[in-house]
Amino acid sequence: MSLNVSPDLLSIAERGDVSDAEFVACVRESLPYAWEVVSKVMTDLRSGGAEFADHEVPPPSETERGQLLRALASDAIRGGLERHFGAKLAFQNCHRVAAFSFNAVGNDRYQAFVSPRGQLLNQSPELRNC
Repeated sequence: MSLNVSPDLLSIAERGDVSDAEFVACVRESLPYAWEVVSKVMTDLRSGGAEFADHEVPPPSETERGQLLRALASDAIRGGLERHFGAKLAFQNCHRVAAFSFNAVGNDRYQAFVSPRGQLLNQSPELRNC
């Protein structure tokens, strides 16, 4: 299961729309490692004054890797995180997470990061099983 949904939040969802704040709180509580990584790249993006920041450290265990995969593979979760933090997320190799300012999405650096070439160049033997 991707998220630990409380009975209260499930009840809210059954009655209608869930707010981004409620959804993001559920993500933060359910996927703490993913939240930590995304928070870090978003903080680095804002504090560095650049249009790009990334995190390349492999997760310490398969549990954390799974959290990151679940967070970034889900359109709803990724979209909620992007709206909450106000930036675009990009993902490679089961652990490399990048944040781009929304106005940088069309630039060369973003396009290179999300391209097939970028994915291939970012491979290594130790990443083959991720």
